[in-house]
Amino acid sequence: MSLVHTDPVAPVHEVREIEEGVYAYLQPDGGWCLNNAGIVLADSGPVLVDTAATEARARQLRRAVRELGPRPVDILVNTHSHGDHTFGNHLFENATVVAHRQAAVEMAEHGLGLTGLWPDVRWGHVEMGTPEVVFSDRMTLPTSGFRIELLHFGPGHTAGDAVVWLPDQRVLFTGDLVFSGATPFVLMGSVAGTLRVLDQLRALEPLVVVPGHGPVGGPELLDADADYLRWVRGLARQGISENLEPLPLARSVDLGPYAQLLDSERLVGNLARAYAEERGAEPAAPLDVPAVFGEMVDYCGAHPHCAA
Repeated sequence: MSLVHTDPVAPVHEVREIEEGVYAYLQPDGGWCLNNAGIVLADSGPVLVDTAATEARARQLRRAVRELGPRPVDILVNTHSHGDHTFGNHLFENATVVAHRQAAVEMAEHGLGLTGLWPDVRWGHVEMGTPEVVFSDRMTLPTSGFRIELLHFGPGHTAGDAVVWLPDQRVLFTGDLVFSGATPFVLMGSVAGTLRVLDQLRALEPLVVVPGHGPVGGPELLDADADYLRWVRGLARQGISENLEPLPLARSVDLGPYAQLLDSERLVGNLARAYAEERGAEPAAPLDVPAVFGEMVDYCGAHPHCAA
C-alpha cells in the first residue's frame, strides 16, 4: 500500500507500507534535504527513524505517524547527525532519541549550521538534535512486536552512521549510507569506509532497502552506490597522478552512467574526500567543508538546489 499526499498546503510526501506495521516515509525527489524517514508500529509504541529538515516538513511527518496510529512516538532513532534527519526531533516530545555516540558529538558541533548553506529555505523553528541514549557498535531497541537492531559499521557518510535493521522482516533503513537516484555523498565521511560498510550491509541479505534519500529498492541500491564510489576512487587516483585538484578534475570528466543522478555537484566533495584518503588521511578526518561546498557551487555555476 502506498499513499501519496499532494495537499497544496502540505509538503508532498508518500507513506509506503513495506510490511505490516513497517512504513517508509518518502519525500520526493530525494535531493538536498528531502530525506526519507521510517515508521515501525511496535506494540510498545511507534519507532520513528529520522525526522525532517524544516518545521513544516517535520510537522507533516508527525501528522503522518498519527494517522497510522493514535500513540505518540516512543523511540526516535537518528541515523546520523545531519539536520535534514534531526532538526524535527523536538516536535516528538514524548520520544526517547537514540543515536550513535559520534553522531551525538557531531550534532553538538554542527548545531544549525545546515541552515546557513541555504538561507532562503523556510526552515521555521528547528532545533539541534539531542540524543538521550547513545550506543557504540550495536543496540537492540527495547520494543515489543518487532525486533529492531541498530548497527554501526564504521565511518561512511559520516563518522557516526547507524542503520536500523529489522532482521525478521529483512528490512533495512540505511540513512544516508545509501542514496537512490541521487549522487552519494561522503565529504564528511569516507569513500573507503562507505565501501566497507556497503559490503557489511550486503552481508545482512536485506530484501528491502529504505535509503536516506530517493525511492525504496533492494540490495541493488547497495551495489549501485558501491559502483559509483569505486569510480570516484579511480578518478581521484587519476587526478593525483595528473596534478589536477578535485574541481578541475570534476569539470573535465564525463559523468557517463552517473549523469542521471540528482545533485551531480557532489562529485567535487566526494573527490575532496577521496584525495584526502589517497594522501593518507584517516576516514572522516576533518576537511574544510565550507570551502569544498564553495567549489561545488562553482562546479554547478549556481547554488545547489534545495527544495526543502
